[in-house]
Amino acid sequence: MSKIERALNRARSERGNFPVPAPTEIGRSTKGTALVPEHSEEASVQAITSMNASESEFFTAGDLAQRGIIHPERVDDRTVQVFRELRTKIIQQSHGRNGVILITSINPGDGSSFIAQNLAAAFAFDAGKTALLVDCNIRNPSIAEQMADASAPGLTDYLFDPDLGVEQIIQPVGIARLRAIAAGGRRATGAEYFTSQKMRQLIESLRVRYKERFIVLDGPPMSDVANIRILSELCDYVMVVARHGRATVSQIENGLSVINDKKLLGVIFNDEPRIPWGK
Repeated sequence: MSKIERALNRARSERGNFPVPAPTEIGRSTKGTALVPEHSEEASVQAITSMNASESEFFTAGDLAQRGIIHPERVDDRTVQVFRELRTKIIQQSHGRNGVILITSINPGDGSSFIAQNLAAAFAFDAGKTALLVDCNIRNPSIAEQMADASAPGLTDYLFDPDLGVEQIIQPVGIARLRAIAAGGRRATGAEYFTSQKMRQLIESLRVRYKERFIVLDGPPMSDVANIRILSELCDYVMVVARHGRATVSQIENGLSVINDKKLLGVIFNDEPRIPWGK
């Protein structure tokens, strides 16, 4: 059985081929306070409480719907159920430990940013978890312009500027227990930054910063093979997004060939048609 057959079978058997809407934008942020490292379970509880208290304003269910972001109150929404199931499967896969998850797509425009943003939101909606969304799609970023301060420094700024602290690039996004790091100022190439020791140290520091936090990397498409290889080495898990009817079997096969089997969680088929009940 080929790698793509194994991946597709696993995705389907675990309901990984989730039908989800087309990609959209993440909501604008509100200002909050910087994060503080924590190591004990008691500190985790205190940190979650502190994060909630630091928010001055949260988006309503209607606000999030307009931005294409799920809301836990919409329990009958199929998209909400999909991301809850996805979150549960990842927590089970990680045996309850936090982790770093790379979301990438077969082709540009397949909806990986939509998946990454909503997966991060799903983790944050769990009262016992927090989430951090990191925009690693340097050539086509999607987070900075949605923040209250679009000029705030981001990932490449941190990697470029030795005087910039990690707490200066983590921003709130109007959702309780969710924070984000924008891509930062556009540079010539992203690979030079992702291969740096500082990038590796950043991921490791974010991994241990909060024990209950899941870190979601919104990565570039798999056509950017060099960066995908690097980012997949830095993370614990990889999820691949393929737009239904657009990504070919050979494209998926080629994309999955650069991912370690042990890290591959599955393939999400975006915009898959739904079969009406009774048909």
